[in-house]
Amino acid sequence: MHRAIAVAIALAWSLQTVAATDIPPLTFAKDGTFHITLFEDLHMGESAFFYSSPASSPAGPEQDAKSIAVMNRVLASEYPDLVVLNGDLITGDHLSKDTSTHYIDLIVQPLLDHNLTWAATYGNHDSAYNLDRDALLKREQGWPNSRTRKMVQGRDAGVTNYYLPIYASGDTDGAGAPEMLLWFFDSRGGTYYQEHKNQPTWVDKSVAEWFTKTNDELVHKYNKEIPSLIFVHIPTRVSLVTQTEIDLDPSREPGMNHDKPMFYQAENYCDDGRQNHKCKGGQDMPFVEAIANTTGVVGVISAHDHGLSWCRTWDDQLPGIPDGKGTKLCFGQHTGYGGYGSWIRGSRQIVLTDSKLADKDFDTWIRLETGEITGSVSLNSTYGQDQYPEIKDVKDECPVCDGLKTPNGDNHRSPAGLALLLLVFLMQIMI
Repeated sequence: MHRAIAVAIALAWSLQTVAATDIPPLTFAKDGTFHITLFEDLHMGESAFFYSSPASSPAGPEQDAKSIAVMNRVLASEYPDLVVLNGDLITGDHLSKDTSTHYIDLIVQPLLDHNLTWAATYGNHDSAYNLDRDALLKREQGWPNSRTRKMVQGRDAGVTNYYLPIYASGDTDGAGAPEMLLWFFDSRGGTYYQEHKNQPTWVDKSVAEWFTKTNDELVHKYNKEIPSLIFVHIPTRVSLVTQTEIDLDPSREPGMNHDKPMFYQAENYCDDGRQNHKCKGGQDMPFVEAIANTTGVVGVISAHDHGLSWCRTWDDQLPGIPDGKGTKLCFGQHTGYGGYGSWIRGSRQIVLTDSKLADKDFDTWIRLETGEITGSVSLNSTYGQDQYPEIKDVKDECPVCDGLKTPNGDNHRSPAGLALLLLVFLMQIMI
């Protein structure tokens, strides 16, 4: 036990300032598949030591330890080629300026333990008065397995706007044309660092223009359309319209649908940029139109709404929305014990198959913190017509908590559980 605690302390007080190393390019496996595991809405540090109410502070380390336990349990059953952290990694509202970015060290430890690389988008809670998005990226990039980048400059653009190519099996040096592009977009939100000013909650028009221009350049360079999959934390109004205008059939489109209506990009923003709950936004439409006008977008994966976990088809039947040509819109599964909602935690899995990309087909399921699989579907041309079992939709009783207890199940912590709790606590108080 003392050794485990010593290791936890060493980890908590150390920061690997490794130089960025060349990570091998992403490639499809020999069987033609590429597996992505999504973790979203971890909300680390939400009940941290720096909360104004001392009574709330003990919940912080335990809540964060549960979130890490969910990640570890998922990775005990899934063997992805890439992990995507799809926003709201941290809740920055009440953290210390000096230590707010340190939570990324805790988040990536399970990924490092499994020798996995990852790519992140940042969410609205990843910006706060004491949490700087750029500083978070710098800290994250200190770890050698991070693929997160910043490809668009400017205050209005946000930070995590970039793409990652996936090459054919065997193309380990990326010499050929990509078989697939993974796009990551920053929907911003929260407040500007050290300012009492809100950030807009949509993908900026400049980023939408960069997306179109960059994709066109790649098409010209490789002389072919390249299928794309998009990750963005806050969903666009397209997802809202699919939810409010078309009834969801839980046996054909399995998934939780508790956030009705959902929270979406530019919600409560007026045309002139003022915030008012009566306004319906619209500033995300340049991004929506850019997606609709890009050939080969197989899906858009969002997070943010903890009570949603469905997938639907974006077609030409949505009022006021351009034709999505069959692009799939999906939510993941709330992973963290931070944030609102007590639905069972988990992680969406996505498997891309190179032979199916031209038809915009891919497979997906949710791995729950219990170890069970739910919502396994094939997102193909008949999705929405095919019958599937309804998803497991329950309020959780913290199944991962057993891993933090001693083997006899008493109220004391196991050595590993105690070490993890101590690590989280030290992350919250170190300066």
